[in-house]
This record gives sequence, C-alpha cells and structure tokens, in this order.
Amino acid sequence: MYRKLVDHADDTNRLLARYGVKFGIYKNGEFKEQLFPYDPIPRIISRKEFDYLEAGLRQRVDALNAFLFDVYHDKNIIRDGIIPEDFVYSSKGYLPECEKITPPGNIYSHISGIDLVQAGDGTWYVLEDNLRIPSGASYPLIAREISRRVSPETFSETEIMPNRYYAAKLREMMDYVSTGGIHVIMTPGRYNAAFFEHSYLAERAGAVLAMPHDLLVEDNKLYYMDYTGEKQKVGAIYRRISDEYMDPMYFVPDSFIGVPHIMDVYKSGNVAMINAPGNGVADDKGIYYFVPKMVEYYLHEEPILHNAPTYLAFYEEDRKYILDHLRTLVVKDVSEAGGYGVVFGDKLTKEELKKLRQVILEEPRRFIAQEVIDFIDLNIMEGDEEVPRKADLRAFVLTGKETYVWPCGLTRFSRNPDSFVVNSSQGGGFKDTWVLSR
Repeated sequence: MYRKLVDHADDTNRLLARYGVKFGIYKNGEFKEQLFPYDPIPRIISRKEFDYLEAGLRQRVDALNAFLFDVYHDKNIIRDGIIPEDFVYSSKGYLPECEKITPPGNIYSHISGIDLVQAGDGTWYVLEDNLRIPSGASYPLIAREISRRVSPETFSETEIMPNRYYAAKLREMMDYVSTGGIHVIMTPGRYNAAFFEHSYLAERAGAVLAMPHDLLVEDNKLYYMDYTGEKQKVGAIYRRISDEYMDPMYFVPDSFIGVPHIMDVYKSGNVAMINAPGNGVADDKGIYYFVPKMVEYYLHEEPILHNAPTYLAFYEEDRKYILDHLRTLVVKDVSEAGGYGVVFGDKLTKEELKKLRQVILEEPRRFIAQEVIDFIDLNIMEGDEEVPRKADLRAFVLTGKETYVWPCGLTRFSRNPDSFVVNSSQGGGFKDTWVLSR
C-alpha cells in the first residue's frame, strides 16, 4: 500500500527541503541547520490498537494535569505520602514562582508529547512525558500533505484517519483557554532548533508568529505590536521558549528572549500561557516513576498504559538493585533531554561503570534506571533496500474543553543499526504514522 510513496521518495524529500523542513542543533558553540531525514514507509497502527492508546494517553495526561494543579496548590499527593516532598521540591522543573497560580481552565499541559515504544510482544510502554515544549507535530503533518500531492492514489486506496485537523484542534484549544484577544505563537527566532515548526503551526492555526521584541506589557495586559505600531491584546500565547528565559523579572535576569512582566500578566489571569510555566516538575524523569500512582490517586482508575520497568536511585532498595545490575540497565540523568544523558550499561568499560556507580551513590536523586526494552524494529529505506531500525512514537495530546489524542504522531527512528537512540539531535529520522480508520 505504500509502494508508490517509496517510488516518489526523492520527490517528497525534495519538496520537504524546498519548504525548509529542518531542525537546528548547536555543536561546539555553532548553530547548524539540517534536514530531518524522512522515510517513506509509514508506521501503521490498527484502529483497535489506536483506541487502546487513545484511552491510555487521555487517562495519563488527565492525571498529569491533576498533579500539576495539586502540586502548585494543596499538595495533597505529597501530604498523603504518594510522592516524597523532597523529591518534588528538588526537581529542576519545580518553580516556586508558580505557586498558587491557577491557569485558565485549570489546564497546565495543553500540548503533551508522550514518547512510547512497542516491545516485541506487542506491549506498549511509555518512556517519557514531555509537558514543557514538546515539538515534532509539524513534521508528519507536512509530510502527509506532500505525500498526498506526490501520490494521491495511495490515500484514495487506503483507509487512513486524516491527520490534517491538528492545527484546527490547536486553535480550538487556544480559543477555549483564551482570556480575550489574538493568538500568538512566541518564538525566540530562526536560530531555534524548531523554528520551522513555530512558523508552520502559526500559519496553519491562524496565529501570529511573534518574536519577544514584538510583545510588551502595559496595564498588566500582554500586547502584540505589529510593524505599523498597532497594538493588539493577546489572549493566548503558545510560547516556544523555556521557562527560565520567559521573564527576566522572575527568572534569568539577563535573558534577551523573554518579555519583562509577562509572568505578572499570567498570574493575574489576563493571558493563557501554553504550556504553563512550571510544567517541568511533571516531566522530570524521576517524577515519571510516579505517574501510574497519579492515575490511581486522582482518577481512581487502573493505569491503562505502563511505564517501562523503572528504578529510582533515590530509594535505597532500588539503588541497590541498580548498582547490582548496572551492566544490564539503561541509566538516565533526570535533568537531560534530547537523547543526552542516556547511558547503556553494557556499553561501558569497567572503569566507566565504576565511575557511574560512584556518581549514583553521590547524587541518587539525579538518576533513574530502566530495564532495556528490546522495542520493535520498523523497516526504513536505505538506498533501494528495506532495512530494520529501532523506532519510537511521540503521541500528541491536546487538552482544552476535552482531551484529544491526535490520530497520527511522530515516529522517529535510528539510522544507526546498533543504536536505540532515535532523537533528531542524535542523527535520527522520521516517518509518517498511519492510523487505519477501521
């Protein structure tokens, strides 16, 4: 069913390059832009399997939103001993500046990127929850659009759920939480790794793409000023800037990509900020360990989706297990992202294992360890050949009036046959994700 897409792969990649479908990375202090390699063989998910994922993802994101509201307000989950107090407050993602702030609609994670892998026996596992500034939805969105153009017969002959409504759902969610005014996607500029996505989603969702210098605060309201000097009130801002750079009056004082006093506007309830500042406490790799407990605690339900088998070095029993089985585990630094800070024990020398053991003993809060899941290979094209490579799935969940699971997702794959790391920053590629309509 995808053979014609393979035949047209060069045309598709040529169009992706023409549209600037790129990502940026910094190496040795230099910014380099490169194409995100696209593979024409789609990942195919049955409707029954998607229904299962949809229910599990909706449940998980609802629990995470409940946790974020609780941890910045009454802290019942800490008082009831479900999550240790020190564990929350020592998280780099926890922001005391966000205490008692209630965002519009009580929604913190409006756009959640949940990373999953599928084991060889068919079981799906959640590897990470990304609730700060998850990126990647634009890539399968534009790839599908171009694929339809180069091979329309492929899609007329195959029953696939459409993915084109993502931008409309994004706008619908922004409408729901808006405090009155225009929608803005705030970008730090073209030297950001995901600038293509910022501009593409702004165009598709009918939002204004704004740089920080286009925004100003007056009378405790946020305004966008266009090139003519006209000001328009902003009701919802989809910020693509990290928490610490958002407002120099609250966080990093010498930030040039923040908007002074934007946090005052947000605290006053005069603008919706997507995603909410402070969300990092919920996508801390250590807090991830407790998400199934959050589902039970807040929703009084059994978790549908499972975490990968995970151990917290913070707990003595888990720490002993990690140190005894270090050679067979994957160790993750909770403060790293993008595939960095991930260490496979079986790849380390005796000396490296010794050093890692010592660091874990000295800084147990800093690490989690997971059993290595031999997740499935998906075929990709390498020249004229189909070859198997490790692949994950980033599912996107939008939360507004309802919690919506996008029937698509970003499937990332490793181009290295010996690697489990699929991140674009580590040289990975992407493919479209087809959800069959029946």
